[in-house]
Amino acid sequence: MNFLAHIYLSGDNDLIKIGNFMADGIRGKHFENYPLEVQKGIILHRAIDTFTDAHPVFRQSTKKLHSRYHHYSGVIVDVFYDHFLAKNWVKYSDEDLETYVTTFYRSLNDNIPILSERTISIMPYMIKQNWLLSYQTIAGIDKILTQMDSRTKNESKMRFASEELTQFYTEFEQEFTGFFEELRAHARQKLIEE
Repeated sequence: MNFLAHIYLSGDNDLIKIGNFMADGIRGKHFENYPLEVQKGIILHRAIDTFTDAHPVFRQSTKKLHSRYHHYSGVIVDVFYDHFLAKNWVKYSDEDLETYVTTFYRSLNDNIPILSERTISIMPYMIKQNWLLSYQTIAGIDKILTQMDSRTKNESKMRFASEELTQFYTEFEQEFTGFFEELRAHARQKLIEE
């Protein structure tokens, strides 16, 4: 799952959302340096990633990409799945997506003292280019994948992956829909356990 899904699966607690959002840049036990609710978000992020990577439906999605993108296939499917979450947002939330992401950006700005350096460094770009809202369109996904590809010095070829998104659009969307229901239940359970 990519940024939008991780934030959404955190429930209503802003600090859990922040922890889940910035978890990728926090290694090992370094999460213990953060406030308790942020720690919960980081732990939830790890549980979501573990569940996702092992899930047969997610693996089915990555197989469509593996011959061209190899180990980047999972990263690409994460972004594709965020597209389907954003596109179908009204199925998952009573709050419109634009309001939701604006509120999240404000929460980041309100909590700068507890953010990781990596999060602080990407925030201006994320907010200015409105990454989370841009997931709604294929053009937005194409732009995100192109930016990600440039960070790999174009080695990943992710900039071309919107071709497969278009080619297998219905299949990817069906895979996401079934998988996401299971992931939502898993995340809810993990939040209760913490």
